[in-house]
Amino acid sequence: MRDLAAGDHLDRYLLTDVLARTAMATVFKGHDTRAGAPVCLKVPLLERESDLVFHERFKREERITERLDHESIVRALPAPDKSRMYMVMEYVDGRSLRSLLEAGALPREQALFIARQLVEALVYLHGQGIVHRDVKPENLLVRPDGRIKLLDFGIALDRSARRLTWSKLSGTIGTPDYMAPEQITGRRGDERSDLYAAGVVIYEMLTGALPYPDVAPHTLLRLKVSEEPRPLTFHVPDLDPALDAVVGKAIARAARDRYPSAVAFLAALERPEAPVRAARPAARRSFTAGLVTAAVLAALAGLTWMSARARPAEPERPLGPAAGQP
Repeated sequence: MRDLAAGDHLDRYLLTDVLARTAMATVFKGHDTRAGAPVCLKVPLLERESDLVFHERFKREERITERLDHESIVRALPAPDKSRMYMVMEYVDGRSLRSLLEAGALPREQALFIARQLVEALVYLHGQGIVHRDVKPENLLVRPDGRIKLLDFGIALDRSARRLTWSKLSGTIGTPDYMAPEQITGRRGDERSDLYAAGVVIYEMLTGALPYPDVAPHTLLRLKVSEEPRPLTFHVPDLDPALDAVVGKAIARAARDRYPSAVAFLAALERPEAPVRAARPAARRSFTAGLVTAAVLAALAGLTWMSARARPAEPERPLGPAAGQP
């Protein structure tokens, strides 16, 4: 028995193209021979199927995806009588947001249109008790009409599910550029961590840059838990101060300084106002320097993550919805 390839059949599906391949699974574009429609299939590698931890994680992702029904979130499709482990989802004719950002910042109106859709999706997710925990440009598909699809719930937290330990299910807990400081220091992260990641994505769309310098990973992790992010106006001096304030609040280093909910973040995005507020307290610390260093070293030892700066080439064709790591 071998891993599947394009041209193979998997139950009622003909696998037509490989959309992405990771160390965990292969993502195919497929054709549903009964429905006569394109689909996307996420198929674990054979060596992973026998891993009990991976099996539970993959099943959790499938259960979460099947529960969700929102226009900006990829939808799972029913696949009864499966002969092996795999997941079937709608096929999305679009490009990853990462591919759009390769050319730099997006036009302001396009960026804000995507931003509002992303935060609306988080309003829905959080209302369902789901925390995504890996919001990033690679996990957002943008269709030709500008509408988006959020995908990849491989490390999502389901508050309604039986509690399982962090270490058993999440060797990968995020991508450094988009991880909130509390995740770096070993905490599980909550809804405010999703708001932080969404804020970083919006920051990148508006500026073509990231809130922290392009430095070595261990230095980035240290900066994120000890230093305030650079304002958007650092990169785009003529940016609307109100918009700078809105995004700046979302990516505040301390979770308590961010929006209390996705609903509040969405309201701020729709009607940005420049609040009268004190400058960001660069000297404020929630940890001593020694504790920060220890936390970062522990995070580096315990994390398995994908660097956003080492991205695979973008296929020159539409992508299916599950291009991220399961």
